[in-house]
Amino acid sequence: MNLFFEESGDFKAGSVLSQAGEAYQVELASGKRTKVKAKDVLLQFTAPTPQELLEQAKQQSTEIDLEFLWEVAGQEEFGFAELGAEYFGHAPQAVEAAGLILALHGAPFYFYKKGRGRYKAAPETALKAALAGIEKKKQQAVIQAAYVEELKQLRLPEQFKSLGLQLLFKPDKNSIEYKALVEACSAMQMNPARLMLASGGLKSAKDFHLSKFLLEHFPKGSGFPQIALPSLPQDLPVADVRAFSIDDVTTTEIDDALSITHIDDHTVKVGIHIAAPALGIQRNDAVDLMARARMSTVYMPGDKITMMPDSLVDIYTLGEGQTRPAVSLYVTVNMSDWSILSTETKVEAVPIAANLRHNELDALVTEENLANDAGDYPHKADIALLWKWVQVLEAGRMAKRESFGLKPEQTNRVDFNFYVEDDVVSIVRRKRGAPLDKIVAELMILANSTWGKLLADHGIPGIYRAQGGGSGGWAAKMQVRMVTHAAPHQGLGVDQYAWSTSPLRRYTDLVNQWQIIACVQHGVTAALVAPFKPKDADLFAIVSGFDAAYAAYGDFQTNMERYWCLRWLGQEKRQQVDAVVLKDEVLRLLEIPLIIRLPGMPQMARGAQVRLEVIRWDELDLSIEVRLLEMLATSTDEDLEEAPEDEVVDQVAPETELIESDVAHSLTTEVDGDQDLALQESNSVVDLAEGLDPKSDGAM
Repeated sequence: MNLFFEESGDFKAGSVLSQAGEAYQVELASGKRTKVKAKDVLLQFTAPTPQELLEQAKQQSTEIDLEFLWEVAGQEEFGFAELGAEYFGHAPQAVEAAGLILALHGAPFYFYKKGRGRYKAAPETALKAALAGIEKKKQQAVIQAAYVEELKQLRLPEQFKSLGLQLLFKPDKNSIEYKALVEACSAMQMNPARLMLASGGLKSAKDFHLSKFLLEHFPKGSGFPQIALPSLPQDLPVADVRAFSIDDVTTTEIDDALSITHIDDHTVKVGIHIAAPALGIQRNDAVDLMARARMSTVYMPGDKITMMPDSLVDIYTLGEGQTRPAVSLYVTVNMSDWSILSTETKVEAVPIAANLRHNELDALVTEENLANDAGDYPHKADIALLWKWVQVLEAGRMAKRESFGLKPEQTNRVDFNFYVEDDVVSIVRRKRGAPLDKIVAELMILANSTWGKLLADHGIPGIYRAQGGGSGGWAAKMQVRMVTHAAPHQGLGVDQYAWSTSPLRRYTDLVNQWQIIACVQHGVTAALVAPFKPKDADLFAIVSGFDAAYAAYGDFQTNMERYWCLRWLGQEKRQQVDAVVLKDEVLRLLEIPLIIRLPGMPQMARGAQVRLEVIRWDELDLSIEVRLLEMLATSTDEDLEEAPEDEVVDQVAPETELIESDVAHSLTTEVDGDQDLALQESNSVVDLAEGLDPKSDGAM
């Protein structure tokens, strides 16, 4: 006797060897023996053989008309034998019965299983929906196959264009487009981004990097909604000064300016004027919420995403020939010894006489020309006076820094400015600490430190940058952190430092400006009316949110600078480049701030130079492959920042000589016109460059 039975959801047939009560010992065609319970047996038969039955039943099941079978079944539950009698017109033979069971089991859309050998026909509406779904899947499979073929030919299907870059960064993994992309990538051994670039789905590698950032941080787009713009206050006293700003040629958010007023032959009053959007923006109004959502302007070579709309920036930017509201710090200075006699903060309207630009003045305003009173340029006498004073300010900071146990700052570093026009990049080396940079840097540090003390003296919180005094190792102690109370910034050599001089570009500065204005307008009662009170939970949330956003924006700018460094190599057709040793196996190209890690390189002193052969690079994954050609006898005299210890490393093929960093460490990150200036300890990997800011938008 033979049995046709169900086991673990599968149908099998075998010969009975023995029976013990309700159980059978069955030998399958494969020779394997198994125990079968009587309740699992569907058919008993003598002919054909078990193997033949299975083969013939499978063939029989394909010949059964499922639609007719469904009509015959009716709406009541049935056993397969009952349905077989109606369908075949006679009691089904073993092969017919087994074929019927296979057909019923293989058509779950037509028949619902109710038990061993028992089924129920699906309702008509459910069946139609299921069949429609099956047909749809068949059609989708055809379409998907067509997409795959197009992609394999490096052609972008028309339907992919409407999806933009969603397929790469936020795909619907159930869509046929995404499935086709994955299938094509698997077939071609390419990652999705590279295939999209090859097929035209990406315009360029730059488009990939930018779009990835925008989808993550600006999912609704980088534009601004229509909002009612604040009007300029009309009741502010007008300052009796002729202020001037000093910025990069590309800067549009001009938020700081300077002025000089001579009191007598030995006394001068220096004005540090900061644009005052806080006079028109109120906490939790539409503009505030919009700025808080962004936290900062995002900078990249050739472009930027502003924290505030251009229309609002135009109202408050300190443009030449305009009189604009400002928070002004006036510092009365004794020119005989350059000591500070007094300070005063005012909220007023400030006439802006000129917007000076680095590209026009850097070659003229040099230390040599200042020493010899040479050259002819606007505000020459004012700049010369400020230059003398800021050197004294810097010396005072360095003495304070040394009192904290730190070594003096290095002044011979080189920064790199990026300019992009029509997709052509210029990377310009610029020595840090040039006179105009130092003038702006020192005066902004002075303003931020003075206003930080003003907030603390009035007992209201602000957002401070603090460094030093922490627990843990040296690096932990020297890590810059943001706090809401006055604390020393040891790297800068100041007792407190509250970012306040870039309210058009940085949300923390806008918050601090609200607090400063409260101090100026309300004096000892400022704590009662300031927008943020002590221990305000919202202020802590702002600090946390700003840290996260600022870090993400910084990483993005670093990646884009690395992208443009690689573009520069191709643009300049460089096959050989010179590099300088930063530390151990970490190099930086001399002409551009491209960081490379070269394992196995002979031990060389910091600052030593080498020549490299550029083998290949990839603008999509920001990798580069080079080979060491020779060690040069020359060495650079510039002070070099060190590569971070945890810098991400992208390893190339074993036979090459390079493991290369995928993060470019550039010191041109847009932070503030108030150069916080870098902390650089010997053998340290900490380079804070707190306030270094050429004020460049990067857009020509």
